[in-house]
Parts: sequence; structure tokens; C-alpha cells
Amino acid sequence: MKHILLVFTGGTIGSTATDGTINTSSSAPFKLLQLFEQQYHDHQSVHFDTLQPIQILSENLGPAAWKIMIAAIESTQPNKYDGIIVTHGTDTLAYTAAALSFYFHASTIPVLLVSSDYPLDNPHGNGLANFICAAAFIRQCVALGVFVPYRNTGQTMQIHQGSRLTCSLQLTGDFYSVQNNSFMQFDGQHFTSVNTFVTQSSNVDKQHQASLASGDIMPLKPQFSNRILMVKPYPGLDYCHFKLDSVDAVLHDLYHSGTACATEQWGKNHSLLEFVKRCGERGIPIYLAPAIKSENAYQSTRELIEHGAEMIWNMSIEAAYVKLMLAYGNFSEKKQISGFIDRDIACEHV
Repeated sequence: MKHILLVFTGGTIGSTATDGTINTSSSAPFKLLQLFEQQYHDHQSVHFDTLQPIQILSENLGPAAWKIMIAAIESTQPNKYDGIIVTHGTDTLAYTAAALSFYFHASTIPVLLVSSDYPLDNPHGNGLANFICAAAFIRQCVALGVFVPYRNTGQTMQIHQGSRLTCSLQLTGDFYSVQNNSFMQFDGQHFTSVNTFVTQSSNVDKQHQASLASGDIMPLKPQFSNRILMVKPYPGLDYCHFKLDSVDAVLHDLYHSGTACATEQWGKNHSLLEFVKRCGERGIPIYLAPAIKSENAYQSTRELIEHGAEMIWNMSIEAAYVKLMLAYGNFSEKKQISGFIDRDIACEHV
């Protein structure tokens, strides 16, 4: 018998559709367990303890909710369980997956986040399949860490490393890992490796076990700074709109090639290079992500680095944002912050 802590937080998987409106419902969690018992043939080998610290659509979720989730989980003495499943909405799934990945990086049990693209009553939804996969993952003791099982439309179920999940593609409900490199796949019975990262999954688990045994872990408080400004690039972005009040650090997203506008051809207000200089004058660090570190880089990227921008290499923008929030929430010295950002603690670096 496997004992699983089941944490309900709302989201589409915890919602019903009534008169054309989807909203959280107190009956949805019971519906999920009822469907699980009806369709999972080994349901008697699993026992759930449940709690619901919040009930919210994930688009309304803020970093304070992560602290509530973490406190609720820790209050149950989680190590007495064989695993944890957290139900969650899809809109901010990648951010919560990163937050739990970093905070529970030393967990001795697997933690899985489960979402659904439609409410459970919709026959086209994937929520029940994702939930069954999570239970099977814990039942089979596949690996330690934080993971997200998710079945895209018409595809095999994928298990994503929580720290590598990206936000859903636009105008779809599909999810992918960074570089489309998921952790494993699930055919309904067996978990199998699918690519070069996944073939290293056993090594990742061994490294995790070794870190636990050696005590080489980084204790963290569930403090997520609200003084991190994230800026998205787009043609015509005017940096004069950012006043930088109450900002400790800036995270600037990049285009897919690891670039952003660094020219003054269209005016200084549209140049990230000028914005980097302005941040420097205010003593505000500015970080850039995502970008793959290589021997060659675009001239614009080189200029930004030369003028003081700090690259967060080989990490998704979602993971970089959450890691910065934790860094500035837990540490005050620049050396500590830089060391935390550079160190791989949850397999977040590709």
C-alpha cells in the first residue's frame, strides 16, 4: 500500500463548467477520486490523505500562494508519505512547478503536479489520465524530485522535470519541456526513457541520493521576493515606462536566439543597452534569460554583457524568474545570490 498526500489547490482540474462559466468547485476533488477508483485498476494499492490549503484558478495565483502550499505540505510531516500529488491549474503551472522544484530540491519522496486542460466532466480532458500517471509514478518509485505528468492532444503521456517545464504554447493547452526534452514517457503501464536527457534519469536520481547522503543540500526558506521585475521584449518596447521604484533586480526575457534590441537606431528609449546602463546607475542588477551558452553569440548579446547585464545561462525564463525570487528572498549578499543562481539544485540547467 502506497500512502500519498493529495493537495488540492483548484485550477481547471478542480473546477466545473456551469452555464458557460468555468470556476472552482468544492465537489471537483471528490469527483477526481471517484473517477480514479473507477478507472485505475490498482486503486486499492493506493491510500490518499487529502488537504486543500487554497481553492483558486491558477491565473489568480501569486507567489504568496506558493508559501501557503509549502506550509500546508510541511505541516503534514511529508516524509511519512511515499509521494505527494498537487492538483493545479495550467496557466501558472510552469511557475509553481519551478517553485516547488527549487524549494523541495532535497525531498526524499517524489512530488508531482497534476493539471487538466478541461474540467473533469469533459470527456476530452486529460486531467484523470495525468492523475493516474502521477499515482503510478509514485507506486513504481520511478524517481525523486518534482515532476509534471501531462498528455498533450494526440500524444503519448510525457513526464516533465518540474524545473524544466515551460508555459503552454499559445492558443493551445499543450505543454513541453525546455528544448522539447521531457524526462520520461508513460504508456499507461510502463515508464520509459525517450531521449538523451531521459537516458540520464537514473543518474539524476543517483546524484540526488548522493547529495542527500553527503548533506550537500541548500536549506531555503519559502521566501519569494516581490521586488523582481520581469520584462518581456517586443518591437517598440519603450523602457521609459519602467520607473524601477521598489525593484531589487530585473529579469529581462530574450528572443529565441538569446537577443534583445541593443541599438539606438530607433531612439535610446527603445534600447535595452540604455536600460542596462540606467539599472547600473541605480545599483539594480539586470539578468538576461533564456540563452544557451556557446562559443558564438550575437553582437547585441555581447554588448549587453559587456555593459553589465548578467546572463542566466541554459535555463528557462520561468525557472530563472522563480530562482531569482528565491535568491533575493533568502540571501542579502551578492556573492550568495550569484552562487545560488549559478548552482544547479533541481536539474534546472539544460
